[in-house]
Amino acid sequence: MDYGKFKYEAAQKAKEARRNQANTVLKEVRFRLKIDAHDYETKLKRAEKFLQAGDKVKAMILFRGREQSRPEMGAKLLQKFAEDVAEFGSIEHRPTLDGRNMTMVVAPHRNKSDAKAEQNAVRAKNKQAARDAKAAEKAE
Repeated sequence: MDYGKFKYEAAQKAKEARRNQANTVLKEVRFRLKIDAHDYETKLKRAEKFLQAGDKVKAMILFRGREQSRPEMGAKLLQKFAEDVAEFGSIEHRPTLDGRNMTMVVAPHRNKSDAKAEQNAVRAKNKQAARDAKAAEKAE
């Protein structure tokens, strides 16, 4: 076997592995205790998008004034949030109170590299379809 060919193939494998490698990032979604339904839905959609991309989501509730005396309401809101994103992720850290904030971390069901590989496959498929359409147009 040719050593140059072997070296080239090893470099190509390493390049492909680097391309599919991805670091999981902790994304943050902030709520207030008295959040409106539409605002909640907007935050929920953002969190779902983060989880589908393979990132962890840190849900944080900010307490102000007298809201600090009702942390059970914050835990209830975070529990509702966890149930709503259960399709895309599961609770990694239960809700904890840190001073004026209550935080919870939700981890995605699939890892970042799988999500990125799937995204790359879809992108390549779309690119190939565009090339085929252009070639068919040129042939006419």
